[in-house]
Amino acid sequence: MAGAELLDVASAIAVLARGANATFIVNDRADIAALAGADGVHVGQDDLPPRHVRRVVGDRAVVGLSTHTRAQVDAALGEPISYFAIGPVFGTATKATGYGPIGLDRVADAARRGRARGLPLVAIGGVTLDRAPEVIAAGAASVAVISDLLCGDPEVRVREYIERLSR
Repeated sequence: MAGAELLDVASAIAVLARGANATFIVNDRADIAALAGADGVHVGQDDLPPRHVRRVVGDRAVVGLSTHTRAQVDAALGEPISYFAIGPVFGTATKATGYGPIGLDRVADAARRGRARGLPLVAIGGVTLDRAPEVIAAGAASVAVISDLLCGDPEVRVREYIERLSR
């Protein structure tokens, strides 16, 4: 989506999110997050580094960073981030990352290392309603889900995740 259109959409979502007491994170674009009044931004390995993102969004914004390898986790733990993500945990067709599934042992290792720095871990990639509890049990603070939310009514599916993970 072109930048101006993305800003319009993000600004509208920011208003809706505030009204619903929800947190709104923009993917990849620190500039759009700041201009739209989003709560934060999530960046990947090929985006602006978090230390530069902070200059755009400020110290109070949520900043997340995607990781895929142990070396990337090491680097992330030295950045000014609010949380970090790792994946793909399982096989996924949603987004080609160039990385294979990492499995639950790597999730557990990254979560342990993140907790030592006070950083929560988000696990992403191939997470389903049935797999989400084991991902949380491995140490992830939360899961990011795309494809599995689109199995029918997304609102119903989100409620199923909340109910299952609240047990």
